Amino acid sequence: MNTNQPVHTFHIPVMGLAYTIDSPIRVAHYGISSVISIIDDELIEKIHSFYSKKLHLNYEGISTKIHDYRAERITAYLNMVDDVVKQKFEAFKQELTESKEALDHYIAMLPNKSELKKGLQQLIEGGIEFKDTIKNYLETHLSPGNIDVNIMTKVDKDNFIKNDPLPVTFKDAHASLRGFANSKLSSGVVLSAGMNPRLYSYFEHFKDFFPDSNGDLKKKIILKVSDFRSAMIQGNFLAKKGLWVSEYRIESGLNCGGHAFATDGYLLGPIMEEFKKKKEQLIQSAHELMVKALTQKEMSVPEKPLELKITVQGGVGTSEEHEFLLEYYQVDAVGWGSPFLLVPEATSVDVATRNLLAKSKEDDFYISQISPLGVPFNTVKGTTNETLKINRIAQNKAGSSCPKKLLALSKEFSEQGICTASRKYQDIKLEELEAIKNQLSAAEFDKKKTKITDKSCLCVGLANASYLENDIKIKGEAQGVVICPGPNLAYFDKEVTLFDMVQHIYGNTSVLDKNNRPNMFINELKMYVDYLKNEVEEVSNEISSAQIKKLQSFKNNLLHGIAYYVTLFTETKFFKTDFVKIQNQLHEYKNIILNIEIPQLEIA
Repeated sequence: MNTNQPVHTFHIPVMGLAYTIDSPIRVAHYGISSVISIIDDELIEKIHSFYSKKLHLNYEGISTKIHDYRAERITAYLNMVDDVVKQKFEAFKQELTESKEALDHYIAMLPNKSELKKGLQQLIEGGIEFKDTIKNYLETHLSPGNIDVNIMTKVDKDNFIKNDPLPVTFKDAHASLRGFANSKLSSGVVLSAGMNPRLYSYFEHFKDFFPDSNGDLKKKIILKVSDFRSAMIQGNFLAKKGLWVSEYRIESGLNCGGHAFATDGYLLGPIMEEFKKKKEQLIQSAHELMVKALTQKEMSVPEKPLELKITVQGGVGTSEEHEFLLEYYQVDAVGWGSPFLLVPEATSVDVATRNLLAKSKEDDFYISQISPLGVPFNTVKGTTNETLKINRIAQNKAGSSCPKKLLALSKEFSEQGICTASRKYQDIKLEELEAIKNQLSAAEFDKKKTKITDKSCLCVGLANASYLENDIKIKGEAQGVVICPGPNLAYFDKEVTLFDMVQHIYGNTSVLDKNNRPNMFINELKMYVDYLKNEVEEVSNEISSAQIKKLQSFKNNLLHGIAYYVTLFTETKFFKTDFVKIQNQLHEYKNIILNIEIPQLEIA
């Protein structure tokens, strides 16, 4: 019987559409959990075909002419990934029983405080009959990493056959959920980008999300959240339907990869403190609501609350930060995202893009407005997508041909939705802008034009790196590669092996050069201060009292966060080497914030 305790204290979060599309195949046999984005069925079908050829597996392509092709493609791919991971895991266990060198190498990868590591070391030191004993121990204690999936809840557009709308269950995120629910995986679905009540209600259609007679869940719900209030609201909403949230994955609003959902000035430290203090409240509230709902549905009711994990991610870069989060905030695991973009064994990135990431410095990583979702998006200067986009704008051919339409969410000009990065949309907006050109200054005109043409085709750009890496033919208009690393990647400057990155996480080596990398909390604070300054600068003359109140609240929350950190860094045993530097930085940012003047209403 497998005890199924997680082998590692970190996981690899979802990155883009393709960067972690096959990460479980690459790393799950080592016990490392990772997350696949399942919103792009075309990409999934191509990667399924690629691996089927590579591993000589039976494969029958799923045509877009099939009634429920989107969900069926996702189910088929996830089932294939599950099969491959299980085969690799069995082969890996066999290798560990037969090769002392392989076993020593694997033991070195395990967390230093791991019971699995201690147990294996004791067996070797005890000189017991090696092969059978090790084999039995591995069977009992070793488990593969989770093959989790991600659905960005906002990517849920209506779909049509010609001009006829399909039922709600054929919306993108709904179909993705169905694809996962129908798969044989026993893992979790990470829901990101906020609450989608209609999608959340759809979970009730699938029995795998409800506890069985033993109180076990075959499939789990994981919510990516940025504060406690959001976790409580979403968790209780699902609990009222008899559904349990098994994990809250807390992510820094700005110090993260991909879309940046800024909080109202709440910093990660105070947010984590609230989760630490109120975890029991989260559990009890959801348990009571879930019991009531399951009783009404006449389903199995667990005797006690189910397991609830708290994990955290965003900007973590050193073993000390990793250990601090585990120990002080008592989290169950820490997400390490962007640094793994430099690990070819773990993520799908083409050589040119990986080289770009390795050589990029602090000033090259920035929060952009390139996402058609209208949400700030972390990216890096110098991508091939950026070059191609600039050339098209110069030739008066702004916008993308929009082949996938995953983000065709704007209903401004069509009931079927148009993507704001599409040529169709940008042509209309540029024509409207040209009509009022005489009413604007040159600077105002350029600013408005940039706002229209800055949007990038994420559907294609975020998939291309995987196609390039695996030599899969890219059809259609060239879009290059869009990549969405967090700013923390500025301090990682070379390609790294999986072994070395894991050793770095656990403090046995360092892949960082001796450089001036700020503490993760200071990094996030700087980003929020810059964000506030920018928000204040962007304020128009017609500011409302609600806007003023929001900006003032943002400023106060930052000051509260700094006061929290001053005490935290004084009392904790961690970060003593940089204690004086950190305190000086906190003092410096406090003064900057105090000097930011929030606009006031003008009294006529």
